[in-house]
Amino acid sequence: MTQEIKRVALLFAGGPAPAANAVISTCAISFIRAGIEVVGIRYGYSNLIDYTPASPLIEGVHYRNLTEVMLRRTRSKEGIIIGTARANPGKQLTTPADFDNPEKVAPMKRVYEALRSIGVDALVSIGGDDTLKTANKLKMYQDRLPADQKRMPVVHVPKTIDNDYSGIDFTFGYFTAVETLGTEIRNLHADAEAARAYFVVESMGRSAGWLAYGAAIAGEANMVLSVEDINEKYLAPESTPKRKVMDLDKVVGKIVRMMRHRQEKEGKEYGVVVLAEGLAEFLSDEVLKDVPRDDHGHISVANVDLGKMIAKRVAAEFKKQTGVTRKVTGLQLGYECRCARPHAFDVMLGSQLGVGAYRALCEQKLNGVMVSVSGQLDLHYVPFEKLVDPQTLVTVVRFIQPNSDFHRLARFLESSVTE
Repeated sequence: MTQEIKRVALLFAGGPAPAANAVISTCAISFIRAGIEVVGIRYGYSNLIDYTPASPLIEGVHYRNLTEVMLRRTRSKEGIIIGTARANPGKQLTTPADFDNPEKVAPMKRVYEALRSIGVDALVSIGGDDTLKTANKLKMYQDRLPADQKRMPVVHVPKTIDNDYSGIDFTFGYFTAVETLGTEIRNLHADAEAARAYFVVESMGRSAGWLAYGAAIAGEANMVLSVEDINEKYLAPESTPKRKVMDLDKVVGKIVRMMRHRQEKEGKEYGVVVLAEGLAEFLSDEVLKDVPRDDHGHISVANVDLGKMIAKRVAAEFKKQTGVTRKVTGLQLGYECRCARPHAFDVMLGSQLGVGAYRALCEQKLNGVMVSVSGQLDLHYVPFEKLVDPQTLVTVVRFIQPNSDFHRLARFLESSVTE
């Protein structure tokens, strides 16, 4: 690891996030100004995972050389200038023992050989917790190489609009995503008021409720529910400690009580409810049996369409209780925000994280760390060992803590409802 870094690769994987280009641009320029060549790997691991010497990586197709000229004024640009993908070379590596299995480790071996084939000396990985797991596995693979074989230090930059990352307070893109979805919710609120109707919005956010809560607060929604709110009171009888199943009737009943309160106590016949998409994981096995999963094992929540499912049940229950037909429309929000033009804070946060990756590799001579910030964007570095379970090789999701001040803020601002 003490060998001089002459060429570094930047790789972005997973879903897009606003300010991705701020990270890429500032990181690349930091290396370039230090006399280090930078290559941007195109479309995540998808071009590396199938590499063979007989089919070499091609500049302009599989990677691109990044220059200061092409990076000018890209920090606030939408999208991802090197692209992304969800290919997972570590899919079969679920325990440390798997690294001794040639078949299971083969995709990671091809990634290593692909990077070395173009002279890469170090890797900056940018992505969510799944990409963090992959970065850790690449380091673990290299730790097992013969002593005389080249090792590339790996540094990871945390990315997710979901903001459910351990080791950092807020991830870049989160606030832009919140504002974008908040604007959509405010527009829906005006539509609902005009038509005396309700919208049930299913917000992206996967496992935790950070994005749903932030969007609901910014968009002035009337209620927000996430996995953190599904406690014993809302669990179905078939729930177990390992597999929680929510009681849909009780969740629907809570929403209908809010609607009735607004109508009967406040004279309001409209509103917006925000649901975190992660609630789909709490549906019964019967509902989820035909839902596909991605390379990381996550269900395809878009195929569940939780918002429409709940909306239909809410409309029926409201009519059953009141005799009044109320239009309740379910819809999904999230894709609109992933490549939105980033807000100033996300540009600053992303820029600091990008510079932090350079400082970790070249100034601190670190390997196997995630770049993080705290306070007024003060940099620090968290070892992979503190973020990834050494036996299961998985990360821990950071949920909203029930009764925390952030959780209580949303509860305080939403419409009153009797439990």
